[in-house]
Amino acid sequence: MNDATRHLFILTGASRGMGQAMARQLLAPNRLLLCISRSADADLAARASSGGALLEQWQQDLADSIGAAQRLGQWLAGLDRSGLASATLINNAGVIPRIGPLDQCPPNDLANALRVGLEAPMQLTAAFLRETGRWVDAGWRGQRKVLNISSGLGRRAMAAQAPYCAAKAGMDHFTRCSALDEAERPHGARLVSLAPGVIDTDMQVQLRGGDPAGFPDRDRFVELQRQGQLSSPEEAAQRVLAWLDRPDFGQNPVADVRD
Repeated sequence: MNDATRHLFILTGASRGMGQAMARQLLAPNRLLLCISRSADADLAARASSGGALLEQWQQDLADSIGAAQRLGQWLAGLDRSGLASATLINNAGVIPRIGPLDQCPPNDLANALRVGLEAPMQLTAAFLRETGRWVDAGWRGQRKVLNISSGLGRRAMAAQAPYCAAKAGMDHFTRCSALDEAERPHGARLVSLAPGVIDTDMQVQLRGGDPAGFPDRDRFVELQRQGQLSSPEEAAQRVLAWLDRPDFGQNPVADVRD
């Protein structure tokens, strides 16, 4: 392997669902993959070992967004970037709190949803741009990308989903703002907030299990499953990762894989 072609990927929420599928698909000998989740994935570690891939896993609660960002910043500051051709941050982790009207959401659940779904991506993106920007200032010329996993619910309001919708809407808009900032910088990073489509994950199970009395759109999610309109986590991961390779990545900072 030529070390000059090694690529760094940082992925949050990698222990289940689409995040787990992305982690498995990102494993390769020419990549360094850092996964940040509340739990480590023993199967992923075994796959990396057998395939000669470079993998690091952190057990980190993203509700401690400042701690997570500080840890990432320190790690990037100490990383040997001389052999890296690119660095990519994928903010995938998210939380749906108790389904229902905002006034019925427990305060701790509401705070956790916003910390994990919005504050942590912002803090991690800031740390990533800050430290890799210092690489650029020191002469490094690799590509830098940030891919934020958003949702159609960040662009369309839904009853009983205020915290999740707000977090994803905020993710879309901070991506737009940071993309404008980076466009003004020499060798700036490219950022995209991408809706991955409707995926058959634990989150969908949670939505289908909502109380119809407090969740008027529950039947819509039940019908999506019944009609076979849900993508598998593996299929969704392939489409999302393919977006990173598009030559126009970052041209539209808010996008949808179905575009």
